[in-house]
Amino acid sequence: MRLLVEALAQAPVARRRVELVERKGLGHPDTICDSLVEAVSVALNRMYLERAGAILHYNVDKALLAAGECRKAFGRGELTRPMELVLGDRATFALDGRGLPVEETVRAAVDAWVAAHLPHVRPGRDLVTRPVLAPGSEELTRIFRERGEAIVSNDTSGASGYAPLSATERLVLDVERWLNGPGFKRAFPDTGEDVKVLAVREDARVMLTVAMPLRCTAIASERAYFARKEEALAALAARFADAPFALEWRLNNLDRPGAGAEGAYLTLTGTSAEDADSGQVGRGNRPNGLIAFARPAGGEAAPGKNPVAHAGKVYSVLSHRLAALIHARCPALEEVYVHLAARIGEPVDRPWTGVQVVLPAGAALADVEPAVREVVLAELARLPAFREELIRGAHPVC
Repeated sequence: MRLLVEALAQAPVARRRVELVERKGLGHPDTICDSLVEAVSVALNRMYLERAGAILHYNVDKALLAAGECRKAFGRGELTRPMELVLGDRATFALDGRGLPVEETVRAAVDAWVAAHLPHVRPGRDLVTRPVLAPGSEELTRIFRERGEAIVSNDTSGASGYAPLSATERLVLDVERWLNGPGFKRAFPDTGEDVKVLAVREDARVMLTVAMPLRCTAIASERAYFARKEEALAALAARFADAPFALEWRLNNLDRPGAGAEGAYLTLTGTSAEDADSGQVGRGNRPNGLIAFARPAGGEAAPGKNPVAHAGKVYSVLSHRLAALIHARCPALEEVYVHLAARIGEPVDRPWTGVQVVLPAGAALADVEPAVREVVLAELARLPAFREELIRGAHPVC
């Protein structure tokens, strides 16, 4: 394993004049897609452990949530074509001549997640699942059959993570989580789960654009729609009045008063996947829940990947965790970036590791490097335990 630590001579993101941050919320089609394949991954882990005593070869990170079709008007709506999750890639269907219930596990996991998180979507009716999985290649399945003391990577992959979050990043996370949280939904049960937040910061001024549909069956008229929209905007402004910025809010910016239902963002099911927008794995949030335009990010999609041998899954989550642990140990550091990589066939537990830090004024790299190395080596030493946490779904991936 190789570990390099360096100091960056750059202004922290929070002190730059421009910053863009986005979050696709719980009911956004891309987030639904990511969440569903991760739910399937956790369910397959459980099934393989119960039936085979070990996690077998699979990856279910190639999926499309194809949008349905829907008719909507004020006071009513009808889904005329269901949403469809097309779930592809590879899985192990048999062991020692015994079949394994892969497709049953997939369908049950999808339906359970939908029932728990999308209250106006009927599992198996409004959202249907079409698995198109097949057995894996001999070369990749051999990694799992011939597993020794060191688990080798089944791909050449890298990932980057960072800490701490800037105030803008924290604001975007908090806005979406509040809008999809139980308190707001009790006060505004007529809002959907498909929340998207984009923040554009210019110095200390932040322009926040929020998309959040209103449920057509709960909104009787255009007048009622725009009145409810103003109430939601007022609630947002009041809740985040103490933010350390001058905030400018926009909600459902495509709305056009006077155009009737066609000029309002309405939903029947709570998600635009009902008729407007398909979703795909890997197009949404990084494992820390954000799309931060000024931060490094790899191209791997963490959701749905095998947590045992896919370095892209392990490192995508671990890089953010390591950065947070380093910053907790050395809180004076203004920024911490962690980069992890491994070649296919090399041990997942011994990645190439690069750590970059932005030092506070007057500090030297030698002041913090020993602590940084200690944190990294300690966390890599407990990577088997971290892998078990990923297997259980204990770490968010989107």
